[in-house]
Amino acid sequence: MTDRSDDRLIRVDMSSQTVSIEPYPDDWQMLGGRALSARILVEECDPTCDPLGPDNLFVLAPGVLAGTAAPTSGRLSVGGKSPLTGGIKEANVGGNPGQHLMKLGYRAIVVTGQPADADARHALEISKTGVRVVPADEHKGKWNYALIDDLAKIYSKTASFISIGPAGEMQLTGASVACTDDEKDRHPARHAARGGLGAVMGSKGLKYISVDPEKLTVRKPAKKEFYALGKKYTKGYLAGPAEEPFPKWGTSTIVEEANQLYTFPYKNRVEGRSPDAHGLDGMRIVESFEERGGGMHNCMTGCIVRCSNIVNDPDGNYKTSALEFETLTLLGSNCGMASWEDVADLDRLCDEIGVDTIEAGAALGIYMDSGGIEFGDAEGAKRILREIAEGTELGRAIGDGALATGRKRNHHRIPTVKGQAIPAWDPRPLKAAGVTYCTSAMGADHTAGLIVEPGQPYEEAVRASQESQIVNALIDSSGFCQFLMTNLQEVSEFYSLFHGEDVTREQLADQGWRCLEDEWEFNRRAGMGADDDLMPDCMKQDPIGPTKLVWDLDPELVARAYKRFEPREELFELRPS
Repeated sequence: MTDRSDDRLIRVDMSSQTVSIEPYPDDWQMLGGRALSARILVEECDPTCDPLGPDNLFVLAPGVLAGTAAPTSGRLSVGGKSPLTGGIKEANVGGNPGQHLMKLGYRAIVVTGQPADADARHALEISKTGVRVVPADEHKGKWNYALIDDLAKIYSKTASFISIGPAGEMQLTGASVACTDDEKDRHPARHAARGGLGAVMGSKGLKYISVDPEKLTVRKPAKKEFYALGKKYTKGYLAGPAEEPFPKWGTSTIVEEANQLYTFPYKNRVEGRSPDAHGLDGMRIVESFEERGGGMHNCMTGCIVRCSNIVNDPDGNYKTSALEFETLTLLGSNCGMASWEDVADLDRLCDEIGVDTIEAGAALGIYMDSGGIEFGDAEGAKRILREIAEGTELGRAIGDGALATGRKRNHHRIPTVKGQAIPAWDPRPLKAAGVTYCTSAMGADHTAGLIVEPGQPYEEAVRASQESQIVNALIDSSGFCQFLMTNLQEVSEFYSLFHGEDVTREQLADQGWRCLEDEWEFNRRAGMGADDDLMPDCMKQDPIGPTKLVWDLDPELVARAYKRFEPREELFELRPS
């Protein structure tokens, strides 16, 4: 194995506002991203701690291959105990900070403690010259875009940023962590959104983190054949998957397909199809490129997927990036919206304020369903999102997410699992996705293991969920984007050439399973159990589609996902969905 003795770990104590740099442990060399975050949390964090107290950890961990020449490999895992679910959480994000941290040789940042002055704001500066905590009171309350505009005047053009908006500062449990995208514009448009980890960052008194690699080059592999493998994979990807509507035009273009499958939830999920799907279809965004400008781009250096759309307003001015399928669903169809233009405005507001678009859309849907405002009231929805930043009673409820909003409204239809809003992919037609929502330590999170295959036998749905969860855990640990569609065999080839020793696909499957076990163990110690794995009553009682689909899997069958199946060949060929 190549000598990685220069790899380091950053530890920050916000109680004393001190930084220490440690050698990276040898036995963690194969760990990165989600698996590393889980290992740190299960070994060092008290699972019973207050998620917004000093004992919770805020972890930033780039994937194993981040900072290398491997294509689309620079994703970053943000981890901690979730204030939304009460369990472990990892939110995976693009942008350049993950690439930059690894180029500097930093495998993870672990933040603990919190300042004595809760009103003070601080920043963490990371560069070739070192790491330090600095005051940032002048940036208190700033929205994400204004913050980055101001930081761009202070820091080098080579720096990237991790930040929170007002929601994170107010420690609202739907708050996200923003990362800046490509080096040219540095928009804070990539969000580690799920699970309220922006609130954890806010509880540490951190407003932003700057990461400046200056002119450092990519990390060197053990074997020079690593570069040839990257070129070969890139060539195959660009000639194949990259020419398909997805990912060529991004996730927004799968609206019509989802609508056909009854997994385009409408009006707080009372139906599985929207009559306005055509106006929400991402192909309308693609059609706008010719007149307004915009187009597709890569969110990080070295990305070959380029699935991120740049959305401009009618005057050709930048509005938001990227407007994804999940956002078009939860802030769009789920709230009775008819036009992608309104959803683009709502998406920009969520990025500015720093809240998860899925959680905010689910919360707004509940508010509308309970009579707060009419479904389809786009201006009312925009007003309410602005109220999050203002800290009004209603704004705080929406900013705290779907469960908090449902309880405040005393509403009967609250589509959450483990306290987290169910994403677009509906568990009633997609049983394997539902098994993932119930058994993942993350709660209702499609990125934990999504299978889009309606009509599966129930026993097969359980196995498919487990296999997808294993693969997705490993991909989220590698640094690869799920949309690159790598399987375990391909990842093993990259790992073997990078590390200079044989890393088998079976070892990687075991690593993915160990990641799941670490996450489940954290939740067990936090006091979570079988009752937290249940689908909400509305999914069991509200039928959708002509065959009246409901969630009807027996909890004992669902729990089979916790016991590992004998690996089959399909596992090693499975690509993230």
